[in-house]
Amino acid sequence: MLSNDQLDKWDRENFFHPSTHLAQHARGESPNRIITGGSGVYIEDRDGNKLLDGFAGLYCVNAGYGRAEIAEAIAAQAKELAYYHAYVGHGTEASITLAKMVLDRAPKNMSKVYFGLSGSDANETNIKLIWYYNNILGRPKKKKIISRWRGYHGSGLMTGSLTGLAGFHNKFDLPLSPILHTVAPYYFRRDDLSMSEADFVAHCVSELEAMIAREGADTIAAFIGEPVLGTGGIVPPPAGYWPAIQAVLKKHDILLVADEVVTGFGRLGTMFGSDHFGIEADIITIAKGLTSAYAPLSGSIISDKVWKVLEQGTDENGPIGHGWTYSAHPIGAAAGVANLKLIDDLNLIANASEIGAYLNTSMKAALGEHPHVGDIRGEGMLCAVEFVEERAARKFYDPAQKIGPQISAALAKHNVIARAMPQGDILGFAPPFCLTKAEADIVVEKTALAVKEVLG
Repeated sequence: MLSNDQLDKWDRENFFHPSTHLAQHARGESPNRIITGGSGVYIEDRDGNKLLDGFAGLYCVNAGYGRAEIAEAIAAQAKELAYYHAYVGHGTEASITLAKMVLDRAPKNMSKVYFGLSGSDANETNIKLIWYYNNILGRPKKKKIISRWRGYHGSGLMTGSLTGLAGFHNKFDLPLSPILHTVAPYYFRRDDLSMSEADFVAHCVSELEAMIAREGADTIAAFIGEPVLGTGGIVPPPAGYWPAIQAVLKKHDILLVADEVVTGFGRLGTMFGSDHFGIEADIITIAKGLTSAYAPLSGSIISDKVWKVLEQGTDENGPIGHGWTYSAHPIGAAAGVANLKLIDDLNLIANASEIGAYLNTSMKAALGEHPHVGDIRGEGMLCAVEFVEERAARKFYDPAQKIGPQISAALAKHNVIARAMPQGDILGFAPPFCLTKAEADIVVEKTALAVKEVLG
């Protein structure tokens, strides 16, 4: 117990936690959960509590915890070659193999993979490459990038600007000026409740067209979007959204970046969200599911169209001036190779499709008629429950009541982890792909119990 107390003290005195109320944590006013182990869909904390992780870490431990195959691949790589850089044509067996494995799984118009460490740095890479691309094509004004409100694309300076959530902008002087935001494809939160889904898609398209007309298509380089909004509320797009948006982008010669950090490698029950929604992207962002978070690794998958211009640029200007010390880190790459092989061998994407559908159906059966549940939505192994004060009028709770966090905390007391999503009273679920029906039943049962405890 003394060692546990000492660890808690060290944590609060020394550790700067991300996305945390810093003052409350330092003062000891908020819980401090120290995780010590995990297996399958469960994690254990230092006090011996076993919790079903209904959010797979941060939608990332897709293969599940305790996978010896991935851990052994990491150890073997570290013993053989812990590091070498990828600059000036250097590679390792792991990084070259993983690049091939990614391209084998990616949409057919993709050409190369640049590896980084996080989804944030991958989207930073994407922005630089988009600007480089337009400079090589002699279009120096075509630099603005359109994102969506409620989109999440990272928390750096440019990537935090792409992110359309107030908490990532407030007091950080973001968003920066080259970034624009258009309406989110969030049908439940439409302003006009009389709109059908088709009407709402037309509205999203009209807003995008109006923005392009105001700004000038010759100034807009790219549009970035998650196939399904993640941190903004776990929101699948209304039917027909992606085909309609892509038609606008093609008309105006605007590149499309599909941010698949959450959806890539099986989260929607297909290898990529682009496959799921018929998205033909120019660049695809990958990270979390690439290694199931056993080691940090991200990637930018570059299309043939963009790659040819990048080649032209280096013929004209010499080596491309972009790189990270840890690009294509061999330990991360070895984790990626083992992870993708394991996902194939265990047929985990098919399981994500089947059990994800079961989870969503069961959640709707359990909570769909609750007077304070406004919406239950999901796609693949993603599910969200959105709470409202008045269902018929779609009146939302005052954010100060923190209904979502209260329900998340109540659920944790029943040893199930879900995420209270920002900007709304929304409970999010994104379990590991190895979730069983019996475990899905536990998630639903305990969620219904937590909702009853908080809302009646």
